[in-house]
Amino acid sequence: MYGLGILKGLGVTFKHFINSYVEDLRGAGAKLLGDQTVFNRRQSLSSTGIFTVQYPDEKLAVPERFRFIPFLVIEDADHPERPGHDWCTSCGICAKVCPPQCIWIVRGEDPVTKRPIPEPEAFFIDIDICMNCGYCAEFCPFDAIKMDHDYELASYDRTSNHIYDKNKLSKPVSYWKRIAPTTAAEEAEARGGWEHPDVIKEKKKSDKAAAARPTPVAAAPAAATDLKTTAVAPGEVAAVSESVVDEEAAKAERLRKRDEALARKRAAKDAGNG
Repeated sequence: MYGLGILKGLGVTFKHFINSYVEDLRGAGAKLLGDQTVFNRRQSLSSTGIFTVQYPDEKLAVPERFRFIPFLVIEDADHPERPGHDWCTSCGICAKVCPPQCIWIVRGEDPVTKRPIPEPEAFFIDIDICMNCGYCAEFCPFDAIKMDHDYELASYDRTSNHIYDKNKLSKPVSYWKRIAPTTAAEEAEARGGWEHPDVIKEKKKSDKAAAARPTPVAAAPAAATDLKTTAVAPGEVAAVSESVVDEEAAKAERLRKRDEALARKRAAKDAGNG
């Protein structure tokens, strides 16, 4: 009222203007020499003055959860089992949930059987249509698509430079760990490891199967059959003797029944001939 609000606003602006020079004098020329500590302090919450930088010579440090054009996660080149392998299974969920419909996927197929395989043959994103909403990364069930921090994508050729193919979109998982270490660690903890979700599931299945498999019983030494040289309890000797006797008796009974059946068969045959 009566212009007091305008005066207060101008006072705040003038205060920031003066403090910006004070902040620069604190660096004593180190800012011009490329001192990273001065730049980090200038971008911290303790800095005062006008919050501007000389772009593109200076760039603001983007926060970890900053999102721009998506990229596809692939294994590192030095992975022992799956170097450079895609995390994407070409399920198509990202293309379905994309609001501007800027994602196109061509699912791979086996060259012999022509059956679909869980990896993309081609993957395209039109970065001029992408609205950077992050739905594709949020709904991906395999953590295979993430939001990048690279925002300097301007060019004069839209058709060739702004249609990102699989080669431009693919970046190793180590890159994701570097630009978003906290988020990557949270996702790895939720998955149960740093590997692809399918790999983690297969390892869990194999471990469960190994745990359920019965433990093999060690074979008795050959010398254990010699009761004279092996120390065996009397009760165990009696049990072994009884089992041997029972097995011999059962064998003799089977032979007797077989002989009786053969005798009856021969008698019936002789009676038929007579």
